[in-house]
Amino acid sequence: MRITRRTRNDRPTHTVRAVRAARTAAVGTAAAAAILTLVPATAAQAAPTPAQVQAPAAAAAVTASAPGGNAAILGIDYATWQRDVAAVIDAARPAIEARIAASPAGEKPALVLDIDNTSLETDFHWFWTFPTPAISKVRALTQYASQRGVAVFFVTARPGIIESLTAHNLKAVGYPVSGLYVRDLPDLFDEVSAYKTSKRAEIEARGYTIIANIGNSPTDLVGGHAERTVKLPDYDGKLS
Repeated sequence: MRITRRTRNDRPTHTVRAVRAARTAAVGTAAAAAILTLVPATAAQAAPTPAQVQAPAAAAAVTASAPGGNAAILGIDYATWQRDVAAVIDAARPAIEARIAASPAGEKPALVLDIDNTSLETDFHWFWTFPTPAISKVRALTQYASQRGVAVFFVTARPGIIESLTAHNLKAVGYPVSGLYVRDLPDLFDEVSAYKTSKRAEIEARGYTIIANIGNSPTDLVGGHAERTVKLPDYDGKLS
């Protein structure tokens, strides 16, 4: 069952578009500044018919109360979002754990995750916050899986220019990273959904079985190449 909560103050479409445009510009500025000032960690190497789950402590991690960010501008309550995310992960986790336990000898199981508002609390912190904090429930699931031999891949629509910065952020907040896929120049001409589908196909071509694909947008999840999908809340596209 998918649990979706609407915020009290839904904003009109033109407001959402304006905020997204501002966010895109801000992230680009921040990325450029960070690349000039930060010596990033080595980028993660791009690695080595679906059931859908929809319902509304780990290693050292950056913890912070959300100061606002673009989600606050759009009227999305941080505590409500955290509860909705927890409900989804709590509903999906037993099946994922059972699938991991049942993995046959020789299989190479993998999880695939989106990054923004799926793995990191991107829209709930201002663009200058670095590293962006992890979503704790999602991080805990990836750590559980990684400890049991499951590869953890991230497929994001972020541009290749911030690949190293993104890999550094993921590792800094405690994510295991088996591979990171970003959009290089040729990929920028593809639809996001087509790009992400092709990257999952690449992972499968390397011999992995994607036991779960986790994202917060339909573009993260459509196109197959995963045994199950897990849909986190995006509140009708308000979250990136």
